[in-house]
Amino acid sequence: MLSSNIIYHFEELLSEKIIANKPLSGGDINAVYLLISDKQKVVVKLNLESKFPKMFETEAQGLQKLKDTSTFIVPEILHIGVVDNIAFLMLQYIDQAKSNVTFWENFGKQLGRLHRNTESYFGLEENNYIGSLPQYNSICESASEFYITQRLEPQFKIASQNGFSFSRLSGFYKNISEEIPDEASSLIHGDLWRGNYMVSQGGEPCLIDPAVAYAPREMDIAMMHLFGGFNSQLFKIYNEVFPLQMGWNDRISIFQLYYLLVHLNVFGSSYYNQVKNIVNRYF
Repeated sequence: MLSSNIIYHFEELLSEKIIANKPLSGGDINAVYLLISDKQKVVVKLNLESKFPKMFETEAQGLQKLKDTSTFIVPEILHIGVVDNIAFLMLQYIDQAKSNVTFWENFGKQLGRLHRNTESYFGLEENNYIGSLPQYNSICESASEFYITQRLEPQFKIASQNGFSFSRLSGFYKNISEEIPDEASSLIHGDLWRGNYMVSQGGEPCLIDPAVAYAPREMDIAMMHLFGGFNSQLFKIYNEVFPLQMGWNDRISIFQLYYLLVHLNVFGSSYYNQVKNIVNRYF
């Protein structure tokens, strides 16, 4: 439950009396609450500032980058701060509905337009998070350099520290670097699984909980295929709006590897064989 002091702080920020609050599902890392006043509903995410420094600042920056593209509905950022050593991010509440007949077509078009946003480099101004783990975004000149040095190598290092062994990684890196397309970076959501999109009241896709970077766009495509939850119509329309390079289907496992490593490092050994099988495939 939220303490009276934290609720009072939120009332001061909103200039409104909070008449109810209730926990929301989906808070694996953060506690998430719905705050209800007599004027509006807002969502607040909370965690220990000392455990996840700058997590909400980087999440807010990611949300703003997505919003600035004018492609998807993204919750408005209302307030960010710390109270009683608890960091918080307060966001616009978005009422959810069922998808309509054009939902997946719109999703595909909008994702294609999002990925058209590019920079002359791969990376981001600062590091952020992928789930509860740090995500590194040092500037790189190529897709393969970025993916190997900023995505795979840090996760393999954590995996090794957790007792999971992998051999001949230098050869693996060399082989996949020859497979990764040499195309411009895209602004990607970065953690696009079925739990990180919603359907708005107007039937439009809404993105939440990003882990953005200017990165290979096939990372989003691979994550979307990893756990399912996306209609095939989306990918058909996406390929009409922004065609993927030849062989993208064969590269899905390369880009799923990052997300499987993250799951290995967060959830443990049940993901080890999947990671090892992908590594072994590229020797």
